[in-house]
Amino acid sequence: MDITIHASFLPHDDPEASLAFYRDTLGFEVRDDVGYGGKRWITVGPVGQPATSIVLTPPAADPGVTDDERRVVVEMMAKGTYGALLLATPDLDDTFARLESTAEVVQEPTEQPYGVRDCAVRDPAGNLIRIQERR
Repeated sequence: MDITIHASFLPHDDPEASLAFYRDTLGFEVRDDVGYGGKRWITVGPVGQPATSIVLTPPAADPGVTDDERRVVVEMMAKGTYGALLLATPDLDDTFARLESTAEVVQEPTEQPYGVRDCAVRDPAGNLIRIQERR
């Protein structure tokens, strides 16, 4: 089997703030920005990696989600416990220096007991973004 990861989905509750974070702060390129029914789906991805994307979606926009489920998703987003993403960089200290003034810092660069060095921030929607240093 030849399977690749094409896209992952993260919720957003403020498309402009999310766009600024992923495009301007992380340096991702915007690949698509689609509006429908007053909502926006924004596809971003790392420059030079056109086959891998993140789709920033309105929370629980699936028509099969009930109002109660949608409310739980929004509550979890507000607490920062709903979405997460793991990224990697060759220079964690430089990346963290650029992030710490524009993102909510959860953890400064730290050597983890499981063998990686990483940091963590939250995006504007509360999603946890962990960034590991490539070895």
